[in-house]
Amino acid sequence: MNKLGELTKRIGQLLLVLFLVTLFVAFLMSLLPADTVDIMLPGQPEEFKAIIRHELGLDKGFFGYYFQWLNSFVHGDFGSFYFAGGSETVASHLGNALPKSLLLMLYSQIVALAVSIPLGLSSAYRAGSKFDRAVSGTLFTFSSIPSFAIGLILALVVGVKLGWVEPLGYVPISEGLAEHFKHMVLPVASLSFGLIAAYTRLLRSDVIATLKEDYVTMAASKGLSDRRILWRHVFRPSSITLMTSAALNMGGLIGGAVVIENIFSIQGVGFEIIYALGTRQYVALQSLIALVAVGYVLFNVVVDIASGFIDPRTRERRGLR
Repeated sequence: MNKLGELTKRIGQLLLVLFLVTLFVAFLMSLLPADTVDIMLPGQPEEFKAIIRHELGLDKGFFGYYFQWLNSFVHGDFGSFYFAGGSETVASHLGNALPKSLLLMLYSQIVALAVSIPLGLSSAYRAGSKFDRAVSGTLFTFSSIPSFAIGLILALVVGVKLGWVEPLGYVPISEGLAEHFKHMVLPVASLSFGLIAAYTRLLRSDVIATLKEDYVTMAASKGLSDRRILWRHVFRPSSITLMTSAALNMGGLIGGAVVIENIFSIQGVGFEIIYALGTRQYVALQSLIALVAVGYVLFNVVVDIASGFIDPRTRERRGLR
């Protein structure tokens, strides 16, 4: 299969997955035991509710509503939060929330990879040693603790008891880099611990397998240093699983961020999802969940394509020469 055909296939799969996800979310909303507008706007005049129903397409039946919402969604209209005194667009909320969530996830990934890559290489190279057993035991402990529990412990001990950093709120970079990182260190640490455990174990396993390859033995026979062999000849082919896992976790981190953002009062996308759920803004909630699904699928498609450039063996298995 040529590159154009493979790309067309990937785009088709992407569109199909997004269609099914958004359709399923809309179907779940249709199962609510009461009228959606009645839930969002209790106590409001029926005439006002009728206008909102018509605006949303809820008076057109399930498929009429869904395709009207989908058409608006693909054109960048993600709906609104409706209140008795008016409405606020989801896009305006996202403009404030999305950068915070992206920074939180990006920092968490950078910290996790920066720690897990050298740790995974060292553990694999010293497989079976006391160092390897100590690292494995510590990582197993961290992987057993959910991120929200780590967040609560860090907020209480480091933020409140010791007072080393501010446990609540968010400071943008424009107001000072030091203050920005001071407020981000605890939520980033909360999300990073689990990632470090997962990434280190994945890389360790792949590196151990790669160290048994003939070309690694040949590189060692040429007198190359262990550091050069690990970084130049072993790490690159061993990083495919790690990279795929990191891409999957960029979408999956939203799940952890929903709780972490609320623990540390960071008004990101996770905070907005809880806000929409708490205020019963189910139409806005549908758009927010759809956006999370779009990001999750896009991250996976991008890394799937990029893996072919990192490891030629992946590209050859797909017929992309």
